[in-house]
Amino acid sequence: MTDLQTVFDGARKDGRAVLVGYLPAGFPSFGGCIAAFTAMVAAGVEIVEVGLPYSDPVLDGPVIQEASDRALRAGTRTRDVLRTVEAVAATGVATLLMSYWNPVERHGVETFARDLVGAGAAGLITPDLIPDEAEEWVAASDRYGLDRIFLVSPASTDARIRTAVDACRGFVYATSIMGVTGTREQTGRHAPDLVARVREQTDLPVSLGLGVSNRAQASEVAAYADGVIVGSAFVRRLLDAPDEATGVDRVGALAAELADGVRHPHGD
Repeated sequence: MTDLQTVFDGARKDGRAVLVGYLPAGFPSFGGCIAAFTAMVAAGVEIVEVGLPYSDPVLDGPVIQEASDRALRAGTRTRDVLRTVEAVAATGVATLLMSYWNPVERHGVETFARDLVGAGAAGLITPDLIPDEAEEWVAASDRYGLDRIFLVSPASTDARIRTAVDACRGFVYATSIMGVTGTREQTGRHAPDLVARVREQTDLPVSLGLGVSNRAQASEVAAYADGVIVGSAFVRRLLDAPDEATGVDRVGALAAELADGVRHPHGD
């Protein structure tokens, strides 16, 4: 049983969803990012996604783009991202890396898988890699026992969903809307239908991301999804803070709010 399976199985036994938190490595600093993840976990985040900052983030909205740009300008490189994964995973939390495919190829797919395992990661989320083109990654992740998470969206056909879930291991990442990351007043009217469509084709947990920013939204999503993924809202707390310590405190406070929502699904 993988780290992710253990987390989701435990949540299912408790009759609730899992809270997943994202931040790009190196933001607001190397140490500040680790401190923010630690605050998240202490407040109830059970799976963390460490983002690898990238210069051409096609899925990321302006909030995450700004944070990633700051991390890159501060000198954050792949080795620093792996060190962040190692530090966060050492706390005992299930830790994923989220990366666009180009940095993985530049590092070397086999080497990347080896280094990811060495850092203690449970797996990799690849937002711009489709299963049809993932043969090399599927083989490497199988060799190193890494979970691999692909994305589906409301525009995905049933055939495309089948291809994605067959390639996934750990959970399926469902995006609530068509578009880039960012907080929204609503999480997407097609989201419940998408989760239901995915569940028709797999027993894997389905986690929903893009748009969740407060307790009410977390509670709403937790009523129909296995995991609630939050990224931009955490990043915004750090961007708006007057200093790093305050930002870390605000991240922890938001995590506590969201965790309460996830543990009390809408209508509970």
